[in-house]
Amino acid sequence: MDNIKNLLNEKNELNARLNSRRHFLKECTLGLGGIALGSLLNSCSIEKNKSYPYSLDRSLNPMAPLAPPLSSKVKSVIYLHMVGAPSQLELFDYKPELAKLHNKPCPESLIKGKKFAFIEGIPNMLGPQAKFSKEGESGNWISNHLPHFKNVIDEVTFLKAVHTDQFNHGPAQLLMFTGSPRFGRPALGSWATYGLGSENNNLPGFVVLTSGGTPDAGKSLWGNGFLPSIYQGVHCRAKGDPVLYLKDPKGVSRTLKKKILNSINSINYKEYEEFKDPEILTRISQYEMAYRMQVSVPKVMNIDNEPEHIKKMYGVEPGKESLANNCLLARKMVEQGVRFVQLYDWGWDSHGNGPSESLKIGFLNKCRQMDRPVTALLLDLKQRGLLDETLVVWGGEFGRTPMWENRSGVQNTLTGVGRDHQGEAFTMWMAGGGIKKGFVHGKTDEIGHTGIEGRVSVYDIQATILHLLGFDHEKFTYDYQGRPFRLTDVEGEVIRQILA
Repeated sequence: MDNIKNLLNEKNELNARLNSRRHFLKECTLGLGGIALGSLLNSCSIEKNKSYPYSLDRSLNPMAPLAPPLSSKVKSVIYLHMVGAPSQLELFDYKPELAKLHNKPCPESLIKGKKFAFIEGIPNMLGPQAKFSKEGESGNWISNHLPHFKNVIDEVTFLKAVHTDQFNHGPAQLLMFTGSPRFGRPALGSWATYGLGSENNNLPGFVVLTSGGTPDAGKSLWGNGFLPSIYQGVHCRAKGDPVLYLKDPKGVSRTLKKKILNSINSINYKEYEEFKDPEILTRISQYEMAYRMQVSVPKVMNIDNEPEHIKKMYGVEPGKESLANNCLLARKMVEQGVRFVQLYDWGWDSHGNGPSESLKIGFLNKCRQMDRPVTALLLDLKQRGLLDETLVVWGGEFGRTPMWENRSGVQNTLTGVGRDHQGEAFTMWMAGGGIKKGFVHGKTDEIGHTGIEGRVSVYDIQATILHLLGFDHEKFTYDYQGRPFRLTDVEGEVIRQILA
């Protein structure tokens, strides 16, 4: 009887202690849980894992910078993704033969057995809706839609025959950034920070900036998947607080906040000493980083203090959400040691289903919004000596067809002229550390329908980015559910032809 009574007392004492701790953590932190960015704390567990390349000591600072396994060309990546898939035929892939076929019926061989998002029946061919010229010492073709970009055309390598097996936006975006068209895999930026950490202890290693809207695949594009959640991207907003819940609650000083943080960490350290769960150390690190971010994030996100000539060069509008602002912020981020900066610019879907999606109106407006700041980003990185250690990637999730989109079998009007989705061939470009300058890799057929030389896949793009960061994409793995996973799955080859 006494034994049972003792056991019950012991159980009640344990529950009281546990509940008291939970109450303190959840209710008495004055918003500290919000400051710790709850989205980053979904599950900060760093599991004991054969493929995890770090000792437990790294859990004290999971974002500590690490040397890559191989020789690396770059320290940071800025990836500019044009959400909706811009038409390569109006930007970089000049096809004079396509102009000759304008408004003529599409050969059946181009559409027989093929899947399209909206094309039905037999559409007409659609010639280039832009004028082209050869620019720079490289003499590479560029559209008149990009008058500023021609000034940096010798800095980039064009990939003219990229292909993907996905022709809908969401799955294609997921494949581009996670290596799978389905949800649940870690993002490219998460892999980079998992492997390399960050060179700034006061900022996230992986930052996401959006303009125009949210990508079709949503936040999964910068999610951590099965990696520890500390490696997921932090979405910084252009309007209002850069990160939600970053401000102290009213009436709470930073001194008080620090005392609360120290108290919480003290409890967590005692818990770790008892259970040796690495999740606890990771959580401690996340709380501390959130505290530091309160000062560092607002400072780096402030573009008002930039010189006027810099703001003019980018065409920024302080206080507004824009690609121009985000390009300048991307430079500031890598300058401060952020490992991976992902920019998503929404609005590039050009079906011709109305003026906003017309190649003559909406698309042209997007080109104007993109041309100046992207050019400025390359020039700014170069003049600061950052371009040699930064990889800049530009592209969409797929390309556009050489024929009109005839949604429901009806040809669009001239004011709504547009193209359907195309996975067979599209153009991307890279610039910066380890990349050839003024180079073109790959070639499409005479109408820009299919790659005929130098075809590269989405996995090849991913493998090349990891290579430039100092990783062998085939060996860079993480064990999950009984097998090693990698970003490139079982695919991918480094595009060595474009390496400097």
